[in-house]
Amino acid sequence: MTNLVEIRDLRVEATTDSGRRVEILKGITLDVAAGETVAFIGESGSGKTTAAMTLLGYARPGCRICGGSVRVDGRDMVALSEKERATLRGTTVAYVPQSAAAAFNPAATIMDQVIEVTQIHKLMPVEEARHRAVALFRALSLPNPDSIGDRYPHQVSGGQLQRLAAAMALIGDPKVVIFDEPTTALDVTTQVEVLRAFKDVTAKRRIACVYVSHDLAVVAQIADRIMVLRHGEVQEIGSVDDILHRPAHPYTKELLHAFHPDGGGRVVPTTTSHTEPLLDISMLSAGYGPPQPNGKPLVLAVKEVSLQVKPGTNLGIIGESGCGKSTLARAIAGILPACDGTIQFNGRDLWQSARQRSREQLRDLQIVFQHADTALNPAKSIEEILGRPLTFYHGLRGKARDARIDALLDMVRLPRALRHRRPAELSGGQKQRVNFARALAAEPKLILCDEITSALDTVVAAAIIDLLKELQRELGLSYVFISHDLSVIEAICDEIVVMYRGQTVETIIPAERQEPQHPYSRLLFSSVPKLDPTWLDTLDLDADRMRLA
Repeated sequence: MTNLVEIRDLRVEATTDSGRRVEILKGITLDVAAGETVAFIGESGSGKTTAAMTLLGYARPGCRICGGSVRVDGRDMVALSEKERATLRGTTVAYVPQSAAAAFNPAATIMDQVIEVTQIHKLMPVEEARHRAVALFRALSLPNPDSIGDRYPHQVSGGQLQRLAAAMALIGDPKVVIFDEPTTALDVTTQVEVLRAFKDVTAKRRIACVYVSHDLAVVAQIADRIMVLRHGEVQEIGSVDDILHRPAHPYTKELLHAFHPDGGGRVVPTTTSHTEPLLDISMLSAGYGPPQPNGKPLVLAVKEVSLQVKPGTNLGIIGESGCGKSTLARAIAGILPACDGTIQFNGRDLWQSARQRSREQLRDLQIVFQHADTALNPAKSIEEILGRPLTFYHGLRGKARDARIDALLDMVRLPRALRHRRPAELSGGQKQRVNFARALAAEPKLILCDEITSALDTVVAAAIIDLLKELQRELGLSYVFISHDLSVIEAICDEIVVMYRGQTVETIIPAERQEPQHPYSRLLFSSVPKLDPTWLDTLDLDADRMRLA
């Protein structure tokens, strides 16, 4: 078997702001054969992406490859000049990024961008490149393969854009492809289609693949072997079967345990069925765009949704991208005013716009957004970020405010020393804890959590879920959880509302072990990857898709 990738004693170091050198990859050795997929798995900061990017001869700013060799198709990417490496990128080795949206230029057509690498390296005439691109679109199961290239990136869905990013990587006929968390942001039904497309195309072309992920179930579907990384060191390497069923290292066992968030810790509400709801939404509609003659917006994303949340309980809202779940959260929060229906909170009507709500109503109902990077002001310290709601809602200043900031950091299990840092100096999990602490600063009764764990690795996401349960017990909170991750929803929610095309189609109570009845609910639940390498190959979702058509 020919090894297309041969890594020997790879070391990468970073230089800190103080000038100190820190080794972040510590002697990695690995082979990847033609037609083989090896997954790099581990939590954030483990070094998996850093290791994968060395196959391109690349180290991020502030880092350098300080030792070892990385041979790709017999050529050492470490020893080559930058000019020589550039000739191999896109032809011998290619890269599929986590965020396809960031990889595409919004001002150029998809076709022009997909074939660009063939023109840079002068691989073939433009017309031949276009024919090859269409063949790839067809192989990757993209709709309308003959015409999709004429569109612009914003005119296709997230799952389609991710497959188009793969086409961009594959058109130069590379021997090695790096997939860097390419399905993290996708809902489960879209993820299944993308994984199948990747697996089919790479197998037919005998490509050596490195697949970076923190999701063991996804890795189980696509990889032949798994390399487990932590703190820049290899913990163990083995076949998918060995890693999933006979893990040798304690850290691998921890990753496997974190894959199944423990629903047994769900808080049992002390309320009865006769308790008045904390949140009561009736026939709520919301959307985007200019008002139409009927008074509704141009795009109606949420259509006549009704639901309730009792005090001390948690409601999960789940569905694929574009189903309206995040729009619903924004309408409840008043960020996107609803166009119809009513919202009652604690027995009182809420204005549809947050601007019209009282300070008390704003305080009692908080929202935590998906991306802490964009939700936290990068120019402000953690102390300033947490201090603002304390002053706004409670009038706290000086020593009283400082003491409360310390208490909030303690509450979300962050060191008090972080109060002087800015968001860029924190890890993803730490930033999300600050994001949550800011909501807690208001002392709310209900928190809307919009995909708050989707960007986090499995271990950190499990820790966040445990924290939310603990805070609920201590503070008597209620949560509305918006997510496409069913395992997270099942771990913490008392009821699950399934949304499809802007409407609620079913309510499921996890404690009652109900089987989903609606065809879309069945499709959604059966699309969640299992820790079984045969799951993707044996999956048949066509019956439920036909009922939805």
